Parts: sequence; C-alpha cells; structure tokens
Amino acid sequence: MPTNQFTMQDPRSQYQMGRTEKDSDQPDPGLDEILKPKADHGEDTYVGSDRLKGRKALITGGDSGIGRAVAIAFAREGADVVFNYLASEEADAKVTLDILKDSGIKAWGIAGDISDESFCNDLVAQSVENLGSIDILVNNAGKQQFVAELDDLSTEQFCQTYATNVFAMFWITKAAVKHMPPGASIINTTSIQCYQPSAGLLDYASTKGAITSFTKSLAKMVIDKGIRVNGVAPGPIWTPLQQSGGQPAKKLPEFGDNVPLGRPGQPAELAPTYVYLASQESSYITAEIMGVTGGQHLP
Repeated sequence: MPTNQFTMQDPRSQYQMGRTEKDSDQPDPGLDEILKPKADHGEDTYVGSDRLKGRKALITGGDSGIGRAVAIAFAREGADVVFNYLASEEADAKVTLDILKDSGIKAWGIAGDISDESFCNDLVAQSVENLGSIDILVNNAGKQQFVAELDDLSTEQFCQTYATNVFAMFWITKAAVKHMPPGASIINTTSIQCYQPSAGLLDYASTKGAITSFTKSLAKMVIDKGIRVNGVAPGPIWTPLQQSGGQPAKKLPEFGDNVPLGRPGQPAELAPTYVYLASQESSYITAEIMGVTGGQHLP
C-alpha cells in the first residue's frame, strides 16, 4: 500500500486484497465495519495541501466506500463537510465523523433516507444551517442489488433504485443550487455500468445512464450561475456495496480481475479525482465524465 497518494509504485500491485474472505456477505445496505477484506479510504494515506481550504461540502453516502474516501480527502484539503448516511449505517458514520474531525475541520453527519423528497430538502436545509452555504455538492449515495433474471427484478426494487440513485440527486441538487455561489462545483457519481452494463444490474446500470445524461444537461443549465457540474465513473471498486448483494457471491473472488490493471480499485484511489473536480484547478471543466476504471476505459 502507498504511504501517501504521491508515492510512485507499480499500480498493478499497489493493493493486494487476497481472496480468502471475498466470498463473505452482509446485509443491504452494507457496512465497512464488517467488510472483508477492509477497504482503503485514505485514512492513513491521504495527505492534503489546502486545495479546498474554506470550502463547504455536502456529500451523500459519506459513511463508507467512495463517499468516505471523498469526505476524508476534502477534510484533509481544508473543507468543512456534511455527509449523509442511512440510520442503519450509524456505526460507519461515527468512524467517518471522528476521522474528519481529527483533520481539524468542522464536520457533521446527518442520518436519513434520501429516497424521500422531504428528507432531501431537510438535508440541504440542515447543511446550509451548519455550513453557511454549499460550495461543493457530491451526489454519491447509491443502491445496487444484483438480480440475474428479469422475472425476479421486482417493481419495488426497480423504483427504489431509481429513487435513491436518480430522484434523490434531482431533489438534493434542486434544493442545493439555491445556496451555491459562483465557483461552486457539483460532482455526481456515475459508473462504468453506464457504458458497459452487466447482466443482472439492469436497474442500477440504467440509473447510471440517467446520471450521466443528467450531469451533462445540468452543467449547461447552471453554468449561467457560475456552477460547474461533472461526474466520476468508477470501475470495479471494493466497497460494502459489492459484498451486500451488489455482486453475486460466486463473482466476488474474481471481482475486478478483468480490468487491465488486474485488480479492483480502492476508494482512496478515486478521492483525488473528486478533489480535482471540486477545486479551482478544474475551472475550465464542466459537463464531463471522468473514468477511474483500472483501464476499462469509457467510450
């Protein structure tokens, strides 16, 4: 593992997960607390340099996985952070909150289900009350459940996946833009599944297609307010999402082996892309999707 995000090494062997416990499973939504093997969110490796000093960030799904890695990176770069999580993820949220506060910034965790429109509005209101404004919005929370056969994919799951992945992004963004100043940045988490959808992820993959289009259209809609909108498309990243039904158990031992780098990515490997898109360094970038895919490139 790297000592920090600047240490040069062979990316093929940067993380060695092993296979012994990859077939473990856990309930949905998954917890990092019981993820085996553990993921790297940059807790001990991410080194900041004040690239987001004084910024105010709201991150959905910030308790674990990609969201936790982004929250840690933002905090280490000097941003105050509010992150959202489900009440059942309280154990992970407490760990994340402690890490953020140890970075010397102000941080809050707000529990609630973003598939409910009224909560989305309340989340933004609470965030603005705590932060004073919102300079960075990261729509990251997602629902992913593998279903092999079309007949087994229920209307309930299909609708819930869209409510969590797409509708919530719309509700939160609509409420947040009112509080975002010129120079603010919105970053949406889409997926390689938008471009190379897997059988068994029909609902999830199609939401990611919607997110990609939403991102590009929204960017053109809000640029007259000085707000940039971009997306990040992860490839196979090791998070609780995978071990809690996001992948079939039989595929977990080989998860991520099919990409050119030959391994799954770690949440910490995505965080710098979010930092870049949130910072002024990407001032001429909007309506773009950046892939972090281990070589399974976007079209």
